[in-house]
Amino acid sequence: MKDVFEGLKEKLQDQEWPAVYFFKFVCPNDNETVAKVVAHFNEESEIEYHNSRTGKYVSVSVKELMLDVDSIIDIYQKVATIKGVIAL
Repeated sequence: MKDVFEGLKEKLQDQEWPAVYFFKFVCPNDNETVAKVVAHFNEESEIEYHNSRTGKYVSVSVKELMLDVDSIIDIYQKVATIKGVIAL
């Protein structure tokens, strides 16, 4: 999994920071899992939820002002530890 983050880090370093970054995750549609994902973001973050057609999953889209690339990678690494969550 480290290689995935290294590739993302290289791509993001070409951009100027701070900037608004768009995160997207898919997770099981249960309150506990969704709350664990959202807990990694600030109250000022713009968060949207979209249920899958069957309602079994929910996508969590977050726009947040990020100060640097390392902060983005840190969030992805922390969310990756939550069971059932897929980062897009």
